Amino acid sequence: MFLRFFETLRSENVPVTLREFLMFLRGLQAGIATYDIDEFYYFSRAAMVKDERHIDRFDRAFSASFSGLAEISVDDVLNAVDIPADWLTKLAEKHLSEEEKAQIESAGGFEKLMETLKERLAEQKERHQGGSKWIGTGGTSPFGAHGYNPEGVRIGQDKSRHQRAVKVWDKREFKDFDDTVALGTRNIKIALKRLRNWARSGADGELDLGATIRATAHNGFLDIKTRPERHNAVKVVLFLDVGGSMDAHIQLVEELFSAARSEFKHLEHYYFHNCLYEGVWKDNARRWNQQTPTWEVLRRFGSDYKCIFVGDAAMSPYEIAYRGGANEHWNEETGEVWLRRACQQWPSHLWINPVPEAQWRYTQSTQMIRDIFEDRMVPMTLEGLTKGMKILT
Repeated sequence: MFLRFFETLRSENVPVTLREFLMFLRGLQAGIATYDIDEFYYFSRAAMVKDERHIDRFDRAFSASFSGLAEISVDDVLNAVDIPADWLTKLAEKHLSEEEKAQIESAGGFEKLMETLKERLAEQKERHQGGSKWIGTGGTSPFGAHGYNPEGVRIGQDKSRHQRAVKVWDKREFKDFDDTVALGTRNIKIALKRLRNWARSGADGELDLGATIRATAHNGFLDIKTRPERHNAVKVVLFLDVGGSMDAHIQLVEELFSAARSEFKHLEHYYFHNCLYEGVWKDNARRWNQQTPTWEVLRRFGSDYKCIFVGDAAMSPYEIAYRGGANEHWNEETGEVWLRRACQQWPSHLWINPVPEAQWRYTQSTQMIRDIFEDRMVPMTLEGLTKGMKILT
C-alpha cells in the first residue's frame, strides 16, 4: 500500500528519495500517526516534502492513493468478510468536544464502537431510515450517513456534513505554489517579490526599536528613535505587447500588470504591437495620435532600470528583420534595431512569453527575439518568473 503511495509521489514529480520514504515508514512503525487520517497526512507530508512548491503535487498524490478511505459504501461493508482495521480507524472520529460528548451518549470508545458496528452489520438485514440504532440515514446512530452523531462511522455518504472528516489534501491550499502551473495575480506577486531590493527613503516614519533600546539604555530615560520606512527600490520599465495573437492572453497579462503595479513603486509601462519600433503608447484607445517616441523613453529612464518585455513573440519574421516589415505602418528602422537598443540601454532585461515554452521552437520569430535577448526569455509560469527574477538581479 505505501509502496504504491511512494510510486505515485514520484509519478507526480515530487522529488522524494528512498531515504525519506524509509524514514516515513519508521515513523509509522513508531506510532507517530496511528488512528488519525489528518495526522497521517501531515506526518507523511513533513517526511517527504522538502519544498513548498511540491506540496500541491503531494496533495494530488495523497488523494490518488488514499481517497478511497474516506467513503465506504453500505454494499462494500455488507459484502466484506472482515473490515480492514485501517478503514475502521479512519472512519472512527477520535476527537470530541465536551459539548458533543454531553449532547449524545458516547458509544463507549473506539473498541466498543467497532464491536457494536460489527454486531449491527450481522443483525441488520435491510435498509433503515432514521432512528438511533441501526445503520442507516438521517438518524443519530453512530453508523450511517446524513445524520448526526459526533462519535460515529460514516457509511454510504459522499461527503462530510459536519466537517469532522475534512480531506485537507483535497483543498489543495498550496496550488499556487506549484512552479509548473499557469499564473494568477496571487502567485505572480509571489514570483515578483524575489526582485525586491529594499531601501529606506523619505522622512522618518516608523519606530526603530533597536536604536530606541540602545538610546534608552545609554541615556537612562526613554529615548524614542525613528527611521525612514523601507520601500522597494527596484525600478522597472515594462513593455506590453497588445493586439493580434496577444488577445488570447489578455487576462494573464492584465494579472501580471496588476501584480507588478502593486509590487514596484517605480514602474513605468508602455504598449507596443508585435515588435518594438519608433513609437510606444500609454493608452491603447489613443495609440495612433498620442504615441511616445521610443527614443524619448530610452533617454528618460537610466540603465539602473530593469526592462521587461511581455509578449508572445509570434509575428512575421519580416516584422523583426526588415524596414517596412511592420504590419500596421512603415518602419524606417527594423524591429531588431530597436530591440537591441533597448537591451543596450537596460542591461538588466528580460522577455516574458505567455506561450508554453514547448511551443517556442515552432515559431521562427520567437527564436529570433530569443537570440536578440541572448536567451533571456522565460515562460509565464511560477518557475519561469522565478528564473526571470534571478536573471534580472
